[in-house]
Amino acid sequence: MNIKMIHIALFLLCLNISSCAQGEVSEDTNENQPPIITTKEASIVNVSVSGDVNNYNFSVSISSPDKGCEQYANWWEVITEDGTLLYRRILGHSHVNEQPFVRSGGPVAINDNQVVLVRAHMNTSGYGTIIFRGSVSNGFIQDTLASDFASNLEKLNPQPSGCAF
Repeated sequence: MNIKMIHIALFLLCLNISSCAQGEVSEDTNENQPPIITTKEASIVNVSVSGDVNNYNFSVSISSPDKGCEQYANWWEVITEDGTLLYRRILGHSHVNEQPFVRSGGPVAINDNQVVLVRAHMNTSGYGTIIFRGSVSNGFIQDTLASDFASNLEKLNPQPSGCAF
C-alpha cells in the first residue's frame, strides 16, 4: 500500500470517527436497520488550489447535512491562522442530493507558502470543526478547529442574501 493510499484510508477513518463522535443516533428502534447517524455541521473533505501568487482559486469539497433552505451549508471561507477572513464563497442554495459537493472561488490573495485554514459554515449550526489547513506549496490536509474559533467572522460581509432551493 503506497503512502497516498494510507493517507486516504486514515482520512476516511478519521472522518468516520469524527462523524460518529459529533453525530446523533436516531430514535428509530427498528432492530433490522442500523442506527442513522447525522451530523449538524458542514465538513471540508478536500481542497485544491490553482493560479498564481496573490491570485489563487480554491476548489473546495464539502459534506453537509443539507435538508433544504431550512438547513444547508451557506458558505465556505479561507482564513489566516490568527482568524483574519481572506475570502468567503457564498453558497446560494442547498445541496440535498449532491453530497459531497464542490464549489470553487477566488481570487485569494496569498503567497504560496502562507498557511491558511479552509472551513465551512451551516446556516443553522455555524462553523464546522473539520477543516483543511495548509499552503499552496505544501498542500492541504484535514485538521480540526474549534467551532467558535474567530466566530466574530460570522457577522462580516459578504453574507448570503437567501436560499434559492
